[in-house]
Amino acid sequence: MYEIWLVLNILWEIALGVWPVLLGAGLLWAAVMAAALRRPGSRWRAGLPWALGVGGATALGVLLLLPGWTRSSLSEMGYWVDWANLLAVACGFGAAAAALAWPLVAMRQGLARP
Repeated sequence: MYEIWLVLNILWEIALGVWPVLLGAGLLWAAVMAAALRRPGSRWRAGLPWALGVGGATALGVLLLLPGWTRSSLSEMGYWVDWANLLAVACGFGAAAAALAWPLVAMRQGLARP
């Protein structure tokens, strides 16, 4: 249990250090969502599979590349908490990519509609 609490504290400290980036990403997402909601031809259901694909590809890329970016490797991941952290970070980046891609793809699907 201590390891999980330690991870949450570390994530909080990292978020405090990059809060302007997080705020900017949130504002960008809100602007894209507002634009997509105002467009009458947006096709949300048609855009969801594409957005999930973008999110999955992003999560897979982060899963494979993040250990190298942190000057580590997958072979050094010997503890379950290490794997849980790596999967959580990869899923977080994938979810953010899917959240940003969904309104854009929905608007694009609305433009391609016959």
